Amino acid sequence: MTKLTAQAAGTFAIAPTPFHDDGRIDEKSIDRLTDFYAEVGCDGVTVLGILGEAPKLDAAEAEQVAVRFVKRAKDLQIIVGVSAPGFASMRSLAKASMDAGAAGVMIAPPPHLRTDDQITGYFKQAQEAIGDEIPWVLQDYPLTLNVIFTPAVIRKIVMDSPSCVMLKHEDWPGLEKITMLRNFQKDGSLKPMSILVGNGGLFLDFEMERGADGAMTGYAFPELLIDVVKLSKAGKRDAAHDLFDAHLPLIRYEQQPGAGLSVRKYVLQKRGIIASSAQRKPGATITATARAEVDYLLSRVARVDRRANLQPQSSAAG
Repeated sequence: MTKLTAQAAGTFAIAPTPFHDDGRIDEKSIDRLTDFYAEVGCDGVTVLGILGEAPKLDAAEAEQVAVRFVKRAKDLQIIVGVSAPGFASMRSLAKASMDAGAAGVMIAPPPHLRTDDQITGYFKQAQEAIGDEIPWVLQDYPLTLNVIFTPAVIRKIVMDSPSCVMLKHEDWPGLEKITMLRNFQKDGSLKPMSILVGNGGLFLDFEMERGADGAMTGYAFPELLIDVVKLSKAGKRDAAHDLFDAHLPLIRYEQQPGAGLSVRKYVLQKRGIIASSAQRKPGATITATARAEVDYLLSRVARVDRRANLQPQSSAAG
């Protein structure tokens, strides 16, 4: 598999980790999920992210999941989240993933980092731990991780690490941060790097206009992410916003802290892609009332985008 570069662009889906109802890893659903991402046109897939329930897996299971996705992926670039409390675990998973054919790895900051020096020092050590030859993605997700990266800190991390080729941007508000980073590149103080955006796609419409290269998030309709990215890059602003706006109520509903993953897995199960919406414990479950609300939102999205028509009699699903 081709290694990740600073020219990476398009849509990288964040994959949930499928489980059976009893908590066992569901490898057949991993295969269906990987095939689905390829069929709809994703450029890559990121596995073992925060919403991939990575902290609920032991080291052997994490490697099992990563390798399963990589081996199934064929032409998709796979990025593996390797964040861990210690560098030994990070190094081991990074090496196993790359040996299997992953394109790169993603590293998030541990929540105890506070000062700029602590942040930059940590990522310098992390890069040394995984080795210079492995391309890696810097994850900026302060709403969950409680670590604040200023644009200047991001610049220092990236400039100090030749193998850091991408930023996963998930700050909120974060539009001005994208603009500042692109301005750093214009004045020559920041090397080329890919910027893919997350936050469930909630701000994708304007993030693309600010200079993002694409999306890296797990919204249950990656086709929407792909279409908005392509329409934005083609300069079809109104078409991009019209389609995005149709999905926005469901994107918003999926964004609820602590509940979003159960919604996402429910929709993916409803689409026939994963067998169960189960999360490994501890995890939230989706109530009958919430399922009814999601079904209602799907019916409203389907008025504009037939791919959201998931009724059994429909031929438009998928």
